[in-house]
Amino acid sequence: MSASITPDMIARCHEAFHINPVHRLARNAVAGNKIPDVAVNRQVLAETDLTFSHQIETGKITDQKSTGRCWMFAGLNTFRILAMEKMNLDTFELSQSYTMFWDKFEKSNWFLENMLATLEEDIHGRLVMWLLADPLQDGGQWDMFANLVKKYGVVPKSVMPETFNSSNSRFMNRLITLKLREYAAVLRNLHGEGQGVEALRARKTEMLEEVYRMLVINLGEPPTEFTWQYRDKDKAFHRDDAPLTPRGFYDQYIGLDLDSVASLIHCPTVDKPFNKMYTVQYLGNVVDGEIVRYLNVDLESMKAAAVAALADGVPVWHGCDVGQMMHRDAGIMDERMYEYDLVYGMQFKLDKAQRVDYGDSQMTHAMTFTGVDLVEGKPVKWQVENSWGEKCGKK
Repeated sequence: MSASITPDMIARCHEAFHINPVHRLARNAVAGNKIPDVAVNRQVLAETDLTFSHQIETGKITDQKSTGRCWMFAGLNTFRILAMEKMNLDTFELSQSYTMFWDKFEKSNWFLENMLATLEEDIHGRLVMWLLADPLQDGGQWDMFANLVKKYGVVPKSVMPETFNSSNSRFMNRLITLKLREYAAVLRNLHGEGQGVEALRARKTEMLEEVYRMLVINLGEPPTEFTWQYRDKDKAFHRDDAPLTPRGFYDQYIGLDLDSVASLIHCPTVDKPFNKMYTVQYLGNVVDGEIVRYLNVDLESMKAAAVAALADGVPVWHGCDVGQMMHRDAGIMDERMYEYDLVYGMQFKLDKAQRVDYGDSQMTHAMTFTGVDLVEGKPVKWQVENSWGEKCGKK
C-alpha cells in the first residue's frame, strides 16, 4: 500500500461515500446547519425531567460573563449557601472580584518564583516555554481556591463589586502577561550578569508593586476591613458591632473547615491507580500554599460522596468536560445528547481512559451540584448550578 494519497485511494473514498444515500442526506442537512443541531437527540430533551428528590435552595444565579472564573464562582456559590442559612437570606452573593484580585496577584508571584526556579533551564526548553505560555489565565482548581480563602478570606459582593474588567478579563490579562514576560526576561538577564537570588527577589518585589497597581486600576483595591449590615428575609435588620476583616467575615458567616474538604477525581487511566493521590507540577497560585491534590477513586465512590454531602444539605463543587454532550439552551448534559454516529455513519469508540490519554477530554469548567434524584437509593441525575446567568436551561 502506498504511503501517499493516490488517485485510486480517492476513487475508493468517493465510491464509499456515494454507495449509501444516507451519507448525502447527512451532507445536505449539515451543510446548512450547526452539526449539534442536526445530531441532537430530541428524545433525550423530551424525556429529561427537571425535578429532583433531594434539592438545596440557592440564591439568584450568578454570571461569570467573559471570564474563566468558573472555579471561583462555583466555590463562592458553595459558600454562599452556608452564609444564606446563617443570615436567613433568600439570596446572597460573595465578591468574585475580590478573590480574582488576589488570585491574579498570587499567580504573578507564583510565575516569577517559577522563573527564579528555572533560571538554569533553556528558555527554549518545553518547561520554560510552558510556564511562559499563559501565566495569568483565569482558570484554577479547588485547592487554588481554598488557598485564596485561607489567606485572604472573602467579602460580600456589595463590598467589592464587579468592574468592567473583572467581567471582561481578556485585555487586563493580556497586559499583565506582557509585563510578566518582560519581568521574566529581566530576571534571566540579571542572573546571566551574575546577580544572586536575593537580589533578584528584591527586584521581584518592585515588579509586584507594578502588578498590584495594574490590578487596582482594573479591579479596585481589596478592603482590609468593612462594616457589615443587612436585612434578612423576615425584614429584621442586623449590623455587626465592629468592622470585619475578610477573614473574620468568612469565620463568622461561612465557617467551613477547608482542611476537611478533598478533591476526588475519576481518572481510569493505566498510569493512575485508584486510591492514590496525584498532583500536577507547576500548577498552583499561592507560594507556600497547599499543592493541588486529587484523590483518584472509582466512580461509585465519587457518586456516594456527592450524594452524602447533598443529603446533608451541603453543595458540591465539581469540575467536568462541559462542552462534550451539553445542550446549552436546555441546560442538559447527557452522554446520549448528540447522535453523531447517525450523522456520520460511524461510531466514536474512545473510552474515558483513552479520551484522557489521547487529549480528547479534560476538565474545562467548574460548577456546583445542588441536587440529586435518587431512585431506590441510586442517583439517576444531578441538579447543577452554573455561573452563566439565567438564560441557559432552567435559569
